[in-house]
Amino acid sequence: MVDLYIYYKVRDEHAARLAPLVRAMQAALALPTGVTGSLKRRPGAQDGRQTWMEIYPASPTGFDTALAAAVGQAGLDQFTDGPRHTEVFMDISTCA
Repeated sequence: MVDLYIYYKVRDEHAARLAPLVRAMQAALALPTGVTGSLKRRPGAQDGRQTWMEIYPASPTGFDTALAAAVGQAGLDQFTDGPRHTEVFMDISTCA
């Protein structure tokens, strides 16, 4: 399992419309996958754009495919400014 961190830009004027769409998408995605996502943003804005981040901890294999489908179905891209960037992190093993 891996943790997914997805960040993207959102224009200030789209923030109020996008937030409930992301939260609804995350809630719907949690039902079949068991992965509960969270939504965060950087404080402030730069050039009228905010940086948002979705976090999906302990995501199983194939979750990224389910997430991409859910994002497309929810129409999130119409309210983002540029691409979504995904970072993947995993736990550090304590075994030598």
